[in-house]
Amino acid sequence: MIEDKNQQRTSIAQLGEFGLIDHLTKNFKINQASTLKGIGDDAAVLDFKDKKVVVSTDLLIEGVHFDLAYMPLKHLGYKAVVVNVSDICAMNAKATQITVSVAVSNRFPLEALDELFAGITHAATEYNIDVIGGDTTSSQKGLIISITAIGEADEEEIVYRNGAKQTDLLVVTGDIGAAYMGLQVLEREKQVFQVNPNSQPDLDAYTYLIERQLRPEARKDVRTLLHALEIKPTSMIDISDGLSSEIMHLCKQSNVGCNLYEDKLPIDPQFINVCEEFNIDSTTVAINGGEDYELLFTIAMEDFEKIKGNPNFTIIGHMTQESEGIHLVTRANTKIALKARGWNALAE
Repeated sequence: MIEDKNQQRTSIAQLGEFGLIDHLTKNFKINQASTLKGIGDDAAVLDFKDKKVVVSTDLLIEGVHFDLAYMPLKHLGYKAVVVNVSDICAMNAKATQITVSVAVSNRFPLEALDELFAGITHAATEYNIDVIGGDTTSSQKGLIISITAIGEADEEEIVYRNGAKQTDLLVVTGDIGAAYMGLQVLEREKQVFQVNPNSQPDLDAYTYLIERQLRPEARKDVRTLLHALEIKPTSMIDISDGLSSEIMHLCKQSNVGCNLYEDKLPIDPQFINVCEEFNIDSTTVAINGGEDYELLFTIAMEDFEKIKGNPNFTIIGHMTQESEGIHLVTRANTKIALKARGWNALAE
């Protein structure tokens, strides 16, 4: 967490806008057949033939979405790509291209942007997507990153939020809550460091949680897994703002209710231990934490046998009539009305 004060610093102004673009984009390769023209013209040119195109965009702002006190720039570049790819995965589509725009203040030298774009390049390689354009400009508010993700799918493959039916099963991938607790650990260590800059944190006991926060992965594998099981979800969303908020999105857009079962929530043992250390209720964090970038989806009841026991998926509840409302069913079999307490980007 101690910054090397003797790092080489190259002023971005020396390169100029176009020199900077050439420098930052020189490592991007074209891998997708649908990319006819990428960086270097007034616009990218894509050819999807008979495929449907899905597009999503996200804005990441320093001090709101990330803290460079503990977020390495390379990790930030990687995560910025992942959060956008996750939105494409949530449509049951395949991510194929992204555009990257950054605004930077003069406190960032060229070497800092090199680190950021190294992470973006690594993510583009990992997810087999092409970087096809973007923009660069100056900022008076630190670092701002905007990424637009583009994907493709056959029309019959695309899954929306509004297709859930009464009696559908509610399913989640992976485990939940770990990213939020990773953030709590990092925030605590930041406060310790501010009091004593010579202290070095021992984070070995928190490795998984911190990785879930700093280097999440989009579930690009789920589309393939579901296809192999011959399952098409009736609705789907990614868990970026917290499980409770995402369930409410599905219910509202599908005009259904939901029963979520506390004893079915998939949570990691390290997550439970750290919740106890922080004296925080693990269920509260698991359903409200956010930034897990797992996928939440519904399937028809008749697909239960296909998905039962699969280690990639956990059935955590079922949909109901809209009039029954949205509830958490506790381990004591008590129903509690579910409220959206996850991330609110516009909160004061």
